[in-house]
Amino acid sequence: MEGEGIIHRQVEANGIQIHLAEKGEGPPVLLLHGFPELWYSWRHQILGLAARGFRALAPDLRGYGDSSAPPDAASYSVLHIVGDIVALLDALALPQVFLVGHDWGALIAWYMCLFRPDRVRALVNLSVAFSPFLHRNPNGKLVDYFRSHYGDDYYICKFQEPGVIEATFAHIGTRNALRRFFCYKRTNHLTEQEDASLPPSWLSEEDISYYISKFEKSGFTGPVNYYRCLDLNWELGAPWYSAQIKVPVKFIVGDKDLTYHYPGIQDYLHKGGFKQDVPLLEEVVVMEGVAHFVNQEKPREVTEHISNFFNKFSLLASKL
Repeated sequence: MEGEGIIHRQVEANGIQIHLAEKGEGPPVLLLHGFPELWYSWRHQILGLAARGFRALAPDLRGYGDSSAPPDAASYSVLHIVGDIVALLDALALPQVFLVGHDWGALIAWYMCLFRPDRVRALVNLSVAFSPFLHRNPNGKLVDYFRSHYGDDYYICKFQEPGVIEATFAHIGTRNALRRFFCYKRTNHLTEQEDASLPPSWLSEEDISYYISKFEKSGFTGPVNYYRCLDLNWELGAPWYSAQIKVPVKFIVGDKDLTYHYPGIQDYLHKGGFKQDVPLLEEVVVMEGVAHFVNQEKPREVTEHISNFFNKFSLLASKL
């Protein structure tokens, strides 16, 4: 993204260094990426939101890219990650932001709204819906749930043993590992991608090369540690069991995303359960023909959804 006017800097926050990409002036929009991604996953939205009068801010989350990667797996709990986000906002002197998340970034954004709703003006989340199940499933821990539904070969289960999946990625190579994830479409296993021999149409060779360069430098252990903290998050989430999300929300998901085909999820999204847990939910958008990486697969449409939703609150504030 050279020459696009995106500014990069390191910000000290919560005891670590956080790499931040930003562009634009106006109401701040904080963009949280997922796995296996980077700030770069928001490259289209950074430019599009800046052109629409927003200040777009996209960090590399803890363990990713040019941000610090603490060695201890337990340092990747949601309390640590939300702590990073709050400290980053403090370092930038931003009392409140518009928030956008995708995949793990969406999960962190839900937790941010649970823990510190005072810091979030409104939220657009992609791919991963909120459910109390995510932070306190009363029937058991999350890893056991995924194992019982999808088996030991499900990627989340494979990620649990330290060093094992890292060895697999080292064997197949960073390029092949990333391609397999980016070709992810309604499949349970890393080995069942539709066609991982080439990058998907929405990724250029320049794009995939950028991801490869960063993951070859920082590795996969930090990102995979998020999954290794799922059961720890389940324990830490006890105080927020049955708590609601109390900020205005718009949710976007692709109809070919595996997350839209989890057992019971469509009834939950469309028949009142989601609205009960997120009472200020304004809209659920299901994008046809789109898989998991919705913000990169349909960048213009997603940028418009984000901008139009946040503009309502910016206009409201200007009238006060």
